[in-house]
Amino acid sequence: MTENLEVAAFTDTYLPTVNGVTYTVSEWADRWNEELGQMNIVYPDSNHSPNSHEFPVPSAPFPFYPGYRAAVPWIPEEVRNADIVHSHSMFSVGIAGWVLAQALDVPFVVSYHTPMQEYADYVVPTEIGASLFGSGVSYYEAKTIEAADLVLAPSPETKRELSSRIDGSIPIRVLSNGVNLDHFAEVDTSDFKQRYDLSGTLIGYTGRHGYEKRLEDLIKAAERLEESVTVVFGGDGPAREELSRVGDQADVDVRFLGLLERDELPEFYSALDIFGFPSPVETEGIVGMEAIACGTPVVGADAGALQSTIQDGVTGYRYEARSIPAMTNALEDALEDHDTLRDGCLEFRNQFSVSSTIQRLRSHYIDLL
Repeated sequence: MTENLEVAAFTDTYLPTVNGVTYTVSEWADRWNEELGQMNIVYPDSNHSPNSHEFPVPSAPFPFYPGYRAAVPWIPEEVRNADIVHSHSMFSVGIAGWVLAQALDVPFVVSYHTPMQEYADYVVPTEIGASLFGSGVSYYEAKTIEAADLVLAPSPETKRELSSRIDGSIPIRVLSNGVNLDHFAEVDTSDFKQRYDLSGTLIGYTGRHGYEKRLEDLIKAAERLEESVTVVFGGDGPAREELSRVGDQADVDVRFLGLLERDELPEFYSALDIFGFPSPVETEGIVGMEAIACGTPVVGADAGALQSTIQDGVTGYRYEARSIPAMTNALEDALEDHDTLRDGCLEFRNQFSVSSTIQRLRSHYIDLL
């Protein structure tokens, strides 16, 4: 059984939605299916054209959060012979994974990617309502996770936070989501810069534009820099409109490139002088890892998982979260030390290898069996 494991992976968010979870689930399945057995993915149906190992279930748009779909907790026939069930979320599709594991009496693994309470403000518009809703979903999340035989946290910081909220008897292991180092590497950027009319010193971010990520801090910090820079954003999300408003009023050049193709991301990262990452709520910060793998230093909040993702003084600089002056100082230091930090990124990039992640994942599965 342990030679060619069949894994059923369940996720409530998947392609074509762009975020760390979707890319992680897709990358893990591709690697697993190439080398170790069969990993099937169950996800909410969308306009993504499924591959042979991907099985959509009926869903409808979620009114409170663009890009998310609420799915029917259905278990496709094709995944009902799994040796392991692995849920990457704990909403309807993730719960279907737990039901399948119970029915088959096989190990149930949960990857903890995103605290559900982060989305409270999107669902409930009032501060008191959002607080109550956030507390409720946090309790639900903890109790649901406690159904797992193993919980995987992408960083030590996330493991500590999770350990404080769930039953201490539930094993939690740190397992990085990893980065495809063959894809994310330093590349020539002349065509990319010409395509998007970019020049000069570039500071930027790509990924989901969520309010909790405080992306406006990057614009405000860049305004205070002595050096003239252009702030470049890739991606999209609920906070895009507000972020555009801040950019329009800013005393600095701000560009929005929109959603970038996956093949463009190495060019985007490589084109930047500094990747700005003001989010204080990351469970790992995959886009920061991708930037480092491309040789681009990261300036990020000294909070959450970025405390591990960014090696201070080696791959970038961390600063006091939510402090615009502190971020400005860190950006100035990173620009001054750019060449040294770039070398540090290229030396450190192998630490993020997704190939190592997959081998460790297999070991965890075998231990459970």
